[in-house]
Amino acid sequence: MSELITADLVDLDLSAETKEAAARSLAERMVRAGRVTDLDGFLADVAAREAQMPTGLDGGIGIPHCRSAHVAEPTLAFGRSGRGIDFGAPDGPADLIFLIAAPAGADDDHLTILSSLARRLMDGGFTGALRAEGDAAQAAALVRGEDVPPAEDVPPAEDVPPAEEAASAEEAASAEDAAASDADEAPTPPPFKIVAVTSCPTGIAHTYMAAESLQKAAESEDVELAVETQGSAGFSRLDPAVIASADAVVLAHDVEVRDKARFAGKPTVDVGVKAAINRPGELITEARDKAARGEASAPVAAGAPMDRGGEPGDGYATRLRKWLMTGVSYMVPFVAAGGLLIALAFAIGGYEINEAKSVADHFVWTEVASWAALLFQIGGVAFGFLVPVLAGYIAYGMADRPGLVPGFVGGAIALTINAGFLGGLIAGLIAGAVVMAIQRVRVPAPLRGIMPVVVIPLISSAVVGFLMFLVVGKPVASLQSALTDWLGGLSGANAIILGAVLGLMMCFDLGGPLNKVAYTFAVGGLANPNEGSLKVMAAVMAAGMVPPLAMALATTVRGRLFTKAERENGKAAWVLGASFITEGAIPFAAADPLRVIPSAMAGGAVTGALSMVFGCTLRAPHGGVFVIPLIGQPLLYLVAIAAGTAVTTGLVVLLKGARGAVSGDTGSPAGPAEATTGADADRKVPVAA
Repeated sequence: MSELITADLVDLDLSAETKEAAARSLAERMVRAGRVTDLDGFLADVAAREAQMPTGLDGGIGIPHCRSAHVAEPTLAFGRSGRGIDFGAPDGPADLIFLIAAPAGADDDHLTILSSLARRLMDGGFTGALRAEGDAAQAAALVRGEDVPPAEDVPPAEDVPPAEEAASAEEAASAEDAAASDADEAPTPPPFKIVAVTSCPTGIAHTYMAAESLQKAAESEDVELAVETQGSAGFSRLDPAVIASADAVVLAHDVEVRDKARFAGKPTVDVGVKAAINRPGELITEARDKAARGEASAPVAAGAPMDRGGEPGDGYATRLRKWLMTGVSYMVPFVAAGGLLIALAFAIGGYEINEAKSVADHFVWTEVASWAALLFQIGGVAFGFLVPVLAGYIAYGMADRPGLVPGFVGGAIALTINAGFLGGLIAGLIAGAVVMAIQRVRVPAPLRGIMPVVVIPLISSAVVGFLMFLVVGKPVASLQSALTDWLGGLSGANAIILGAVLGLMMCFDLGGPLNKVAYTFAVGGLANPNEGSLKVMAAVMAAGMVPPLAMALATTVRGRLFTKAERENGKAAWVLGASFITEGAIPFAAADPLRVIPSAMAGGAVTGALSMVFGCTLRAPHGGVFVIPLIGQPLLYLVAIAAGTAVTTGLVVLLKGARGAVSGDTGSPAGPAEATTGADADRKVPVAA
């Protein structure tokens, strides 16, 4: 097994000016060492992790890190910057940068080593030694833990003069006697006890650094602390007796804490993981204060993992987007399964298959029509879950598991009163708000155990049902009906403009939130299909296929403008684009966003508009070229995709041609254009966390 870091993976004079450039410089060392197989693919994964939460830490430390399928073995690269690089830490730029690369299936031994490094980064002696070290090999040894100097520079024991040593011994004895006398006079109060849980999305660095930071703060304040680190190397559960005896709980997490019910009824401080790294003392003080006031908050009130994307203080619009994306993320598998089953049924049995009898009453094993009816009816059942799942998991994103029951109930009512997707959105938000309001009510201790099981589901479901049936349901149903009628009558310039706008949205963030909004809008129309909604679905899928297909074509016709890794990605992009997987263009956009993203948006707008002009329709929510038989005007549909692909390809080639060819495999521009385009390559594509 190779060493985690070697001298070749150390740069003691890192010249990069931005965090993207720093990550690329260190990642290039990993590529040369054979530790990373695809530079741009790996950097895209690093950028996606960085988008979830900045990786800068107080004390001048930056720890960009990710799990990636492009990593051959767990690896560390270390860079030291003289000018400092902004990684988003509150106290300013970082001069010590650690790029941590873990394979998608890293073994526990290596992850334990990585977690040990994360803990040592909180040691001032360790970081001080790295700042002073002038030899790359020795710096690598320090990181591996082979020669870590003590935190304080004190003279060796043998150099202390005997007289001073004796005096020190007498002083120590006197101090011990005084302490013993004080102890006899006043009993020592029991220590304040805290249990804590730390976790982060990758479970590699922040999880363990937060634990170490809390431990040090607890020691300085005479607090007895037990921490459970829910990291990549697994976790050991806190002893139930330790939890029972704790005076307070600190949850520092950016993903959902496993088995939070263990901490129910305790005074709880619930924050993001970086808060525990940056201000552990404040969290301990806050825990003491809550315990003193008798605040026994329920941990289940904390947000779900999708609602923990950043530090506390997110604006309402940001939180609303996260809640809606939580619902959409859980709904999409139902869309794919149900929609493709229905599409396959149409392909086998024709569009009249929707009038077939129930297969529970009539099924002939040897008839193709029976099998088509079976697929159609299974798909219909899966589609029937779309609105309840959307509403249930919007509420879950707001209020965690207690939001599921009222959310699903509200979504089912939205179907009953024909309020559709809009009704599901409203029902989910109402359910989450009702549960959050109930959770803020202080209840007697004997009732806390039945709150999440009986009281919250009962009251919240009743309130949501009342509001959906009698207050907001009918107006929302009327709005949904008006939207359906508008889509049904969509034609002319309005249709072209809508197609272009949807194309722009699909190609702006390549699978991110804006892309998902456009896709959800299209899928919502399939719940009540008419000619207009089927046109919208066709335009959205066509536009989403353009970016990866265009990148594949560009790497084929002008390969010299791309790195070797990008040319390899281009081969895969043919398949991804043909399958309607827009994310296939992310590696290209991550490496060169200012050229790739505008080009992709232009092509997507052209394709979306042409699809509308040609009157193309689509009954399947996914599938790419593999559902061509289900597309109305299939030849013109392919023409629309080809036109958008050509536009994007032409723009990318034109813009990259102005920069010039690239040299080697690292993506560095060749020739004099390098000085004017280097900053562009360091910008980050806005992909979803």
